[in-house]
Amino acid sequence: MTSEAGQNRIFERIQLLMNGLVRFLLNGLAVLLTGYLLQSGVHIEHYGYALLVVVVLAIVNAIVKPILIVFTIPITVVTLGLFLLVINAGMILLVDYFVPGFNVDGFWWALGFSLILSIFNSMVTDLTKEKKN
Repeated sequence: MTSEAGQNRIFERIQLLMNGLVRFLLNGLAVLLTGYLLQSGVHIEHYGYALLVVVVLAIVNAIVKPILIVFTIPITVVTLGLFLLVINAGMILLVDYFVPGFNVDGFWWALGFSLILSIFNSMVTDLTKEKKN
């Protein structure tokens, strides 16, 4: 391996790490903005708790959500996928249980939070995705 190829590989890894860090911080901002938009039903104490919400939500979405999706396949098919919105709201309520500085006042607020957050996350993904030449 040449020195230039090794430097390119290191640069790519650093770029990947920085991209992940920027996404993490922007997702925290998205959580904070979503809480601000729904401030009568969703309460976030400060940005640190918003970042904690991002971490816990990622863990819950990676572990609990797939299990729930598998168990609820029949009702998801019958509702043409709309039951997945209920699962998303449930994930927000679960995060509410685990994060002390994050409070959601009920199911409908959690549903609204999950919908708005998914829109913000789509925008963050578009902003941070790698441009193809």
